[in-house]
Amino acid sequence: MIKFGFAPESQPDKLRGMTRQAEELTKQAMALPPEERIALAEALLTSVDGFFATPELEAEWGQEIARRVKDFEEGRTQGVPSAEVFAKVRALLDEIHKVPS
Repeated sequence: MIKFGFAPESQPDKLRGMTRQAEELTKQAMALPPEERIALAEALLTSVDGFFATPELEAEWGQEIARRVKDFEEGRTQGVPSAEVFAKVRALLDEIHKVPS
C-alpha cells in the first residue's frame, strides 16, 4: 500500500537538512488539526510553485497534457468518475490514519 506523508516523531530522518527553525515549525505544524495542516501545506506549495520549473520542463508537460487529452478524446483512455477517485483517496487516508491495535 502507498503511504503518504510523514510523522517527524516516527521518521526523524525526514527532518535532516532543515534548520532548527524549520524543524521547530515542522513539529508545530504537525500538532495542528488535519484541516489546518492541509491549508498550511497548500500555502507552502503555492509559495514555491514554479521554483523547479524550467522552460523545457514546462514544454514537456504541455506536450504530455496535450497527448493525454488527445488519447481521451480519441477513446484510447477512459476517465474515472470523481466520486470513485475521492472514495479511493478517502479509503487510503482512513487506512493511513488507522490507530494500530
